[in-house]
Amino acid sequence: MMQTVLITGGASGLGEALALHYAKQNFEVCVADLNHERGNKVVEAINNAQGKAFFLRCDITNDSDIESLKQQLQTCWNKIDVLVNNAGVATGGALEFEDIEQWEWVININVLGMVRMCRAFVPMMKQQGAGKIVNIASQAGITPAPLMGSYNASKAAVVSFSETMHLELTHDNIHVSVACPGFFSTNLDESLRSKQPGVAKLVSKMLHSSSDITAAQVAEAIYQDSENLKFMTITHKDGRAAYRLKRWLTPMRYLAMMKRQLRNFRPRPDA
Repeated sequence: MMQTVLITGGASGLGEALALHYAKQNFEVCVADLNHERGNKVVEAINNAQGKAFFLRCDITNDSDIESLKQQLQTCWNKIDVLVNNAGVATGGALEFEDIEQWEWVININVLGMVRMCRAFVPMMKQQGAGKIVNIASQAGITPAPLMGSYNASKAAVVSFSETMHLELTHDNIHVSVACPGFFSTNLDESLRSKQPGVAKLVSKMLHSSSDITAAQVAEAIYQDSENLKFMTITHKDGRAAYRLKRWLTPMRYLAMMKRQLRNFRPRPDA
């Protein structure tokens, strides 16, 4: 029997790469997103490659949207094997440039959107007796850098939430994992909110020029680790090294090292 996967934010970027990869592994894919045009293009690409996929609109900040998504999937599928909580947005800027509205916006999507999805679909997985949940965090959630306070905090919350759910749901045969990819070329900068001059260009540069790893490679690593029942996927070699150093060094030694490395990490206001 074909397995099923629901991917939020599946219409572009890493979500699109995950949708294409799961389809290649003989999963039927539900692409849940706000963007009809992009979502239908992903579905078309999967179906043209002899896969099976469909698009459903969903705003993960809206409870009624999620309930509608749940009801439609219960009609289409008799089970949901994998939930990938991928939908997310980006923010940037120093503390004085990030107002409370910006903090609330990113946390509502990156954290509470994931919580809403889990609250909706975990009961289904419990009833069927098994399931997998893949939460997409970020390297920023485990080794944060300056000028990204609200984004870092939201992704750190995703890591903590994932660890909690991993422990909480283990006796229900539901495996929860978290992915912490570093920068790679994607369209995340399209969602970026920042009121600090130069930050948008700095983030875009890091996304599109700081790594040779592709979205497809990131998606494959996340899929393999989830299927192998690993908890955390750190996709980038330098990210794994940074995380190991953070765990091995004392907090003050680690922070001193990071201060040296990041002393020139600042946006150019005229950029």
